[in-house]
Amino acid sequence: MTDEKDMSADERAALEISLPTAMELCRLGLATMIDIRQSFEIEMKGAIPDTVHIPMFEVKLMLGHTLTEDEQDILDAGEPKELDAQSFFRMINQLHHARDHLLLCICNSGRRSLTAASLLRSLGYPKALSVAGGFQAWKKLGAKPAQATPPAA
Repeated sequence: MTDEKDMSADERAALEISLPTAMELCRLGLATMIDIRQSFEIEMKGAIPDTVHIPMFEVKLMLGHTLTEDEQDILDAGEPKELDAQSFFRMINQLHHARDHLLLCICNSGRRSLTAASLLRSLGYPKALSVAGGFQAWKKLGAKPAQATPPAA
């Protein structure tokens, strides 16, 4: 897994997809957007309709990764959800393998989603990408947030 700030421009370009392209792939049933923001961020700013919520920092902890100080601060700002490995891999496998979907990670600005896409690729999911611009770009399109929904089990 490569941290976003350690990525070259080429690595970033290989992992990123534009928001309009991501939305069209989802509309065509070829991809699923995975909102990796923390629950409190979704509660504060709103959810993107038709996304699956999988909070990245809980995934990193579950997999035994050390969080950076900034990541830990963000995690501590909310109430972490209990996420077990079996539920996580069941969700990802159903999306990636059973549906043969692209996994389009989206965060607030598009930075954390780069790390999430890299993490998923390191776990053997080569169809993971990051949505450039994240929730902020989605809001600029004039889209209306939906009510937050809990993570799927």
